[in-house]
Amino acid sequence: MDKKKRIAIIGDGGWGTTLALILSRKGYSVTVWGAFSDYVEIVKHGRENIKFLPGIKLPQEIVLTASIEEALSGRDLVVLAVPSQFLRSTLTRLKMHDVSGKSFVSAAKGIENGTLKRMTEVVGDVLGKTPLSVLTGPTIALEVANGVPTTAVVSSYDESFSRQVQEIFATDRFRIYTSSDTIGVEMGGALKNVVAIAAGVCDGLGFGTNTKAALLTRGLAEIARLGCAMGAKRETFYGLSGLGDLTTTCISPYSRNRWLGEEIGRGKKLKEILKETDMIVEGVATAKAARDLSAKFRVEMPITTEIYKVLYDGKEPKAAVNDLMTRALKDEA
Repeated sequence: MDKKKRIAIIGDGGWGTTLALILSRKGYSVTVWGAFSDYVEIVKHGRENIKFLPGIKLPQEIVLTASIEEALSGRDLVVLAVPSQFLRSTLTRLKMHDVSGKSFVSAAKGIENGTLKRMTEVVGDVLGKTPLSVLTGPTIALEVANGVPTTAVVSSYDESFSRQVQEIFATDRFRIYTSSDTIGVEMGGALKNVVAIAAGVCDGLGFGTNTKAALLTRGLAEIARLGCAMGAKRETFYGLSGLGDLTTTCISPYSRNRWLGEEIGRGKKLKEILKETDMIVEGVATAKAARDLSAKFRVEMPITTEIYKVLYDGKEPKAAVNDLMTRALKDEA
């Protein structure tokens, strides 16, 4: 793939818009599709994604559209950057148009509720066998858009396609690695959002560095347990898509998941918090899917279980912390 290739970004959130910026700056022809035509017009007029990437001007070369047909027309590569719970319905809309001969990159982080499928599995369900890779890692959109040095990882069952995608996205400020462990990179990217909510709860309760360190360490342990039970490689969870993404999401002031947890720790209820933001907080849905996966694979995930209870059963955060701290003593594993 060279600079003659034309790329469609499906999803006009902060990350989709940032990826469009990266690709446009490299000289690619880029279209960005958004689901809501009124908002797309606002962004087109002001050349700024004021809801999801404020303060970043979008070059005129990036074409913004609410028409899937226009977004896909003549495109070779399609980047899927919609929230995970909307991926299947969006793909169903894409399939109504001609997607033959196109390659896909999934930039969504999550697990589909109900089916408990990873994002690449959802793509396979809807589109069948097609060139497909995953782009993930510790990537706060606003930092990447501002040129802050960042690393990410791309994974595909087709190594040659991973290399192609690596070359397309890599810049002197956005370094891309490759991985052969697609299950691992997807599960790390999804499950870290649940632990990030827990990290925010700790912040909201006024806990300190000791607590955050314990949470990240034990959170990573349970993420790796589930991932390995599903066929991932343990070492993947100590890389960019595991430890790297987990650390970023748990400490960044821009992390939506950490922010939501902090609001819960301060006493707000979930419904009240979600009304305050236009952004999708992926960890809320993922907590349910992760709880269901832990039961399916018989993997102990105490932090995930407690966050599920806080989010969906109305359990008090302090009670959840107490139950975690007073569990039966055991070896570290």
